[in-house]
Formats: sequence, structure tokens, C-alpha cells
Amino acid sequence: MNYRHAFHAGNFADVLKHLVLTRVLVHLQGKATAFRAIDTHAGLGFYDLTGDEAGRTGEWFEGWGRLDEPFTEEVEALLVPYRGAVAAVRARHGATIYPGSPALIREFLRPGDQGVFVELHPLDAEILRGRYNQDSRTKVLHLDGWTALNAMIPPPERRGVVLIDPPYEELGEIDRLAAALVKAVTKWPTGTYVAWYPIKDVALVDRMVADLHRELDRPALRLDLMVSEPDPTRLNGNGLIVINPPWRLADEANLFLPALAERLARRDYGAFRCVAFGAEA
Repeated sequence: MNYRHAFHAGNFADVLKHLVLTRVLVHLQGKATAFRAIDTHAGLGFYDLTGDEAGRTGEWFEGWGRLDEPFTEEVEALLVPYRGAVAAVRARHGATIYPGSPALIREFLRPGDQGVFVELHPLDAEILRGRYNQDSRTKVLHLDGWTALNAMIPPPERRGVVLIDPPYEELGEIDRLAAALVKAVTKWPTGTYVAWYPIKDVALVDRMVADLHRELDRPALRLDLMVSEPDPTRLNGNGLIVINPPWRLADEANLFLPALAERLARRDYGAFRCVAFGAEA
């Protein structure tokens, strides 16, 4: 429980994670039936980029801070919901705020939709309760995210998304992610799962994806964004596994991933990967 996302809010990893999350939420809004969004490692909900933690690292300057200039028209069209949700959160909480995933999810909930935000850190969970338990559409749970993933599915709604964004403080968590996803899909095969991972050792991620490919009977995407040259001793990029992705997400990713790789590159190195695997690969 040492990890505090306030130090990393708005960084390059948040940009990829939150853009993909908003694309999934837009897809879920496309049908009238209610959906549920579950965030297993929710954090504080939103963060002040001028606060002590974010100011100490300045990571957001190389993430959200690089998105000021517009992209091409095609890419900008995909970023509209993401940019709009950030603007809505700032209108409510302040111009220097950057939303975490709970704040983004809340912006997409309609009457009847439900958001469940899970946080293990006791202080963060208490703050999260104060921010979201007054909304009848959202509920905050002080619980281990891995436990919650197993306990809260399947939900009453047939449709929905589970965001899994663990801190990866312990060895073997990438392998744990693969096992947890396989188990979760067995329990709730119609849900969409968005699972984040850091990239240091690419071979470790390759192995995780290969394990998933053997076990999954559902379609999936691997979306990787690299912002510095591969080096197993430090963070080079990040990625997402999306199980049961919206049918157009792969096409969308092949537009926004190269744009992000170019814009967020460090020392002129940026790379991306969009690979389909699982049942239909």
C-alpha cells in the first residue's frame, strides 16, 4: 500500500489508460441498457497537478501536458470524450485538477448506470468516499482490488467494464494479472476488461500475453505504448489488455497509438503495438 498515484497523475501512462477507458465508456453509452463500471484500484478520484505530490515529480508535463497542441482531425475526434471529461471535472473541482479513473467514469454514467470504486489504502479510501458516496450512481469500497475483482462479478447488469490498475509493487503481479483475468472472464464472459501494466521487461509482457492467448475464449487486444528505448532496469512504457473490446477499438488504436508515440516520445524514441489475440485472433 505504499504506492500513491498522486505522484504520477497525468503522466504518459494515464494518458493511454484514460483515453482507452473513455473509448470503452463511449461504446457502452451507445446502447440504452444500463452498464456497470468497476475500478479495482481507484486511488483518490482526482488530483491537483499543482499539489505537492504531482509538483514534486512533474510527470504530468510529459503526459497530459503534451496534449495541448491538437492532433490530426481523425485523432482529435477520438480524443473529444477524453478531453471533454477532463474539462467537466475541472469545471467542478478546479482548473489545475487532473481526473483519475473514478472521476472519468462518473462523467459517463447515466441514470441507471453504476460505478463502483475500490481502494485499499485507508486514507485514500476515506477521501474517495467523501467525493463519491453522495452520488447515487457511485459506491466506494475499502477493499483489496484483487479480492474485489472476484467478489463483484458478475454484476446485475449484463454490460459493463472492469478497470484493473494495480500498483505492481510485488513480484509476480503481471502473472497474477493473467490468472485473475482468465478467472474473471469465466465468471462474467460478457464484460469488458481493461487491465493496465507497466513495461520494463518486454519479454515478461510477451509471456503474459501468450498465457492469456492459450486460456482465453474471448477476443482481446494488446495495446502497448513505449516512450523510451527498451531497458529492463526502468520504466520504458505501458500497456493495456482489453478483453471483449468494442468492435472498432482496434481501428481506433491504430490511429491514436502512433500519434501518442510520436507526441510522448522521450529522446526521440516512441513506439507502439496493437495486437489482437484470444478467441478470434
